[in-house]
Amino acid sequence: MERLSLEEFRTNFRRHAHAVHLEMKEHYGVTEEDEPFRKFLAGEKDDYAWRAGYLKAVRDATAAGSVVRRIRLVREPLNDYARFLLHISPGNIAAGEEIRYLPRDRAVGVEFPAEDCWLFDSVRLILVKFFDNGRMDGFYVVDDPKLVKVYRHACAQAWERATPFAEYVNG
Repeated sequence: MERLSLEEFRTNFRRHAHAVHLEMKEHYGVTEEDEPFRKFLAGEKDDYAWRAGYLKAVRDATAAGSVVRRIRLVREPLNDYARFLLHISPGNIAAGEEIRYLPRDRAVGVEFPAEDCWLFDSVRLILVKFFDNGRMDGFYVVDDPKLVKVYRHACAQAWERATPFAEYVNG
């Protein structure tokens, strides 16, 4: 597997017309989120500057006609970290990303693979790997057609069952 830098990963948004992000973990150990998550828990304001690079990549992609989707597999009631992600989601949506939530009890029967992923144009699979301590390891390109098919199927099933963000929040 080829490991990508963050910038190399973001180039995929410019090169592909469709992106799906499958998030399955209950908490992510992304260093850039440590302080914003602390602020969220303390009820403090955040300027969201730490999100600028990602949101620009999504804005640019969707402005060019690409579709960017995110599926969050969640346990209910939501834990603090899941509530944090729900809280910052309007920024993603404003950038053009479509977000859906799938409670684990509605995901029964979906054969989820082991790792979170980004799937570009249903053919380019990039796994998002984490160390045992929960910290993010990085982005890895997978060229195995069988594994791509497994992820494509899981993403399609999850998207179909998941609830759109606005409905999830207001439902």
